[in-house]
Amino acid sequence: MGSQPKFSRIEAVVTTYLIRRLLWLIPVILVVGAVTFILMHNTPGGPWDTDPERRQVDASTVQSLESFYGLDKPLWRQFFAYMIGDFNNKGEFVCGLPCGNFGPSYRQRGVPVQAILFSPPEGEDGEMRPWYYSRFGYSLRLGLIALVIAISIGIPLGAIAALKQNTIVDYVSLLVATAGVSLPGFVIAIFLIIIFASWLDWVDVVPRSWDEIRVWILPAVVLGFGTLAFTARLMRTSMLEVLRQDYIRTARAKGLAEWAVVIVHMVKNALIPVITILGPSLASLVTGSFIIETMFAFPGMGRAYVQAIGQRDYSMIMGTTIIFAVLVAIANLSVDFIYVLVDPRIRLDE
Repeated sequence: MGSQPKFSRIEAVVTTYLIRRLLWLIPVILVVGAVTFILMHNTPGGPWDTDPERRQVDASTVQSLESFYGLDKPLWRQFFAYMIGDFNNKGEFVCGLPCGNFGPSYRQRGVPVQAILFSPPEGEDGEMRPWYYSRFGYSLRLGLIALVIAISIGIPLGAIAALKQNTIVDYVSLLVATAGVSLPGFVIAIFLIIIFASWLDWVDVVPRSWDEIRVWILPAVVLGFGTLAFTARLMRTSMLEVLRQDYIRTARAKGLAEWAVVIVHMVKNALIPVITILGPSLASLVTGSFIIETMFAFPGMGRAYVQAIGQRDYSMIMGTTIIFAVLVAIANLSVDFIYVLVDPRIRLDE
């Protein structure tokens, strides 16, 4: 009975913190949307430069399309129509982003952006596949696999390098970390494609199907290599700092086994700085795979985003950018909660 007020206070703190952070999403989305909208409309060209068959669109057709999609209205009204909503030509109010309406695609006409990103295509048997076969699902799965590879290799590599400082293991770790930070992802992708697809013929450069797990390994490794390298470097630095702390010498003086000192005291405390980057890293892996998805013809959001920019598909660009911004914000929020679980000294109400 005595613990009830304590749990009530914790729930109140968590609820207040969540509400405050979620409310901050509103100005973030508005700013991201405004910047994207301004850049988009100041870029030369438009969605009607050519039709999907690459034929030039005549002026009368352009005028009809702009009137139909509302692109003949003032820019400020177009922006508010997308972010909030507006009345159409029939006098009906069409709700915008707050209702989950990301607008119509100007290139895949008749299909809304949310359907392109979140609706999976039909399978060979005509049945609808699960949501993770959508473009968003593909990008999310690729980002998760890349993050798992980065964490499962980067954290042990950094920890071992710190424990074996100034040895061959440490030098190899630093070499891998430096290469991962220095080399762009597309350069690593080219080398791996040449080695594993061309020379060894283990995988296809452009897989016919993404249902086999082996075809995911190459793009996931390329995508996660930079995060792996940064995680290894950060883990090594953090471990070296923890090694010099007084409580490590005290733990060893008490006669604790070395594995217990390393795992319970060193690794746990050294992970706190690493956790800082894990949430944003997942968001960046999901949202930053434009080049990798394009090189491997991966059916994810990044490839669709690149195509939308080239085609000036305004609604597609706005919708994808806002989704990416929300993912980054949620990732940062998740890191705050993981902090509290790892280090009880950190509190949400501070």
